[in-house]
Amino acid sequence: MRRLNRKKTLNLMKELDAFPKVPESYVETSASGGTVSLIAFTTIAFLTVMEFMVYRDTWMKYEYEVDKDFTSKLRINIDITVAMRCQYVGADVLDLAETMVASADGLIYEPLLFVLLLHAFTLVCVIFRMLQLIQSRLQEEHSLQDVIFKSAFKSASTALPPREDNSLQSPDACRIHGHLYVNKVAGNFHITVGKAIPHPRGHAHLAALVSHESYNFSHRIDHLSFGELIPGIINPLDGTEKIASDHNQMFQYFITVVPTKLHTHKISAETHQFSVTERERIINHAAGSHGVSGIFMKYDISSLMVTVTEEHMPFWQFLVRLCGIIGGIFSTTGILHGFGRFVAEVIFCRFRLGSYRSTSVPLPDGHTSNHLPLITDNSTH
Repeated sequence: MRRLNRKKTLNLMKELDAFPKVPESYVETSASGGTVSLIAFTTIAFLTVMEFMVYRDTWMKYEYEVDKDFTSKLRINIDITVAMRCQYVGADVLDLAETMVASADGLIYEPLLFVLLLHAFTLVCVIFRMLQLIQSRLQEEHSLQDVIFKSAFKSASTALPPREDNSLQSPDACRIHGHLYVNKVAGNFHITVGKAIPHPRGHAHLAALVSHESYNFSHRIDHLSFGELIPGIINPLDGTEKIASDHNQMFQYFITVVPTKLHTHKISAETHQFSVTERERIINHAAGSHGVSGIFMKYDISSLMVTVTEEHMPFWQFLVRLCGIIGGIFSTTGILHGFGRFVAEVIFCRFRLGSYRSTSVPLPDGHTSNHLPLITDNSTH
């Protein structure tokens, strides 16, 4: 009974076979079919490799929503070198709520040389020039930002290494670095002449004791970012270097800060992107160009939050696409091969029919017949 049931099951499975086997004696091979098969296999192999490369690659997905967090503090990471002595300059933040954040709350003033000497600071100079090169490429190729997001990880750092000033020259510049926590409202971070002092209607700087001839706001921005400090991320102002052409020169940076959540395979963090517009001018009250000499970074917080997620093609989708490639190429090449054989047979058939010429057969009454003679078995003898 078990054998009969097994036999019936096998017979049923054979009847459900959707891929009937053709005996080899009924299969006809040809040189054209072999050529088409070789082309099909080569194409399948090439597209399979390309599809596997697409499967291994990732892309960044951007989603936008309203930022509902207005109570938390915003962190500003600063590393700027100004070509003036530390006792002559002061840095602080003043926001729209007239809240002043002094530089003493988190910034360090470090005297050093402004010029990056190749023999003294080889590594620092090379990294800074590399930052400038990357920034120039980012301005041309905006898609490189996705590559930077993918490469961000906590074990790498884009910060400049510490400088060891072994020069015999006296320091002529001041490196202002550290971080500040400010309210999430528009504000103005600035570096100008004199130390900042609080004032009932804002704040002021003690600039009267500094000689006008010592004004020099040539500066180098090694790093400027907002939010959590993520090593590996290159910000728009990293590697910026400005040389002042006049003592009374104002440098302005208008910054729009966008809250950003970054989720990649290597890191997940909440940070801030920003875009910047630069402007510089010489202060000349007689010509109507009013203002204060210094470096002013006016930032505004966007109400939208961007979520950047690194996505990857799922494995099942890769298999579906791979099956589509293999089946599509086999079907397409089969159709093209069949159509080519049909066209070739039609052309050769007409050529053969046209090769037969009409012959004249004499008749007994003196007429001729242009019809082809009837070929019989007896005519072969």
